[in-house]
Amino acid sequence: MQNIWTLPKPSLRFIPVWQRNLLVWRKLAIPSILGNIADPLIVLVAFGYGLGSLLPQVQGLPYIVYLSAGALCMSTMNAATFEALYSAFSRMHVQRTWEGLMNTPLVLDDIVLAEMLWAASKSVLSGVSILLVIWALGISHQPATLLIPFVLALTGLAFAALGLCINALAPGYDFFMYYFTLVITPMTFISGVFFPLAQLPLALQHFSQGLPLTHAVLLVRPLVQGLWPTDILLHLAVLLVYAVAGFILAVVLTRRRLLK
Repeated sequence: MQNIWTLPKPSLRFIPVWQRNLLVWRKLAIPSILGNIADPLIVLVAFGYGLGSLLPQVQGLPYIVYLSAGALCMSTMNAATFEALYSAFSRMHVQRTWEGLMNTPLVLDDIVLAEMLWAASKSVLSGVSILLVIWALGISHQPATLLIPFVLALTGLAFAALGLCINALAPGYDFFMYYFTLVITPMTFISGVFFPLAQLPLALQHFSQGLPLTHAVLLVRPLVQGLWPTDILLHLAVLLVYAVAGFILAVVLTRRRLLK
């Protein structure tokens, strides 16, 4: 039996698993896309135009421009998290799809990698949908926004990896509400999505610097303005560490659950 503590050794055999998820998703593509973009789109329009009309500029920007960067990252985070939790749990525990896949030459490492990449792929699609709305509404037409999908891809990988860690620990669907309520929702409010980090108490400012959503927002917001982000290597490194370390931990926890 495989040692659960060895480093993951995935192979290109993850590709058919990713393709299988894509083929299944295509049957419900339109409802899935609408479900993923509805919440951030409502936030963008309601807060950006409604609350934004009552606010002065934020950091020299109209509020809807400021908020649009946060909405992009929030959409990506939510889509990756939802897919890595509810959908992956269904395939792993309820439908027992993973069990069937492991009766082929696939190993669990391949399956977890495929799930992480699939969740990230869906999250990029969700983020790009919001970006198209931003272009359509004229919120930003900066050429630099063409770089945003690359940031969203790394952001999706980071949150997909974290979600798969929780997925490996969950006894049932209800468990995911703790993660959303205690982790995802607070992170949204202290990562610069709705207001500058400088408005937070000093302790929370320091804490937020370790959160992946903070670094995603700090990369995307300058691009929306047509600027080059500062400390770009730091922000990319933090997101990459979350993605890689999260994937390794997700594999270990999933092995402990399914292979013990």
